[in-house]
Amino acid sequence: MKNKAFIVSICLGLFLGGCNPNIDQQTVIPFTPVDVMLFTSDPLFIDLNFPGGSVYLNGGSRGIIVYRLDQDNFMAFDRHCTYEVSNPCGVIDVNANLLLEDYCCGSQFLITDGSVFEGPAQVPLHRYRTSFDGNTLRIFN
Repeated sequence: MKNKAFIVSICLGLFLGGCNPNIDQQTVIPFTPVDVMLFTSDPLFIDLNFPGGSVYLNGGSRGIIVYRLDQDNFMAFDRHCTYEVSNPCGVIDVNANLLLEDYCCGSQFLITDGSVFEGPAQVPLHRYRTSFDGNTLRIFN
């Protein structure tokens, strides 16, 4: 009976000790509803007319970066850096090497999928869903 109580107390201690409610608060950006429609033929979005082009949009938590991956596929990421999300300086930009970078903390992310290329960030960028019908791009969550 002593062994059973000991094992239960160890398991309970590991379970409760490993539960840190602040972890998610430090890496998860605030939820912001997004449902944007844009026409790639619009001169404002001319950079999206070819693979490798990108534009910045208003919306999301701190703005949205849209990148044309290939003829039919687009990537859309929130510009809110996932490192120390409460820091107002943490905004993502496209750098000269086509990496997404937060110049405040130095984190870099791959533009093709939002994954961390170089820290201190450890969590990928928030990615929005996209659909494209050949002319109209929809960005949404």
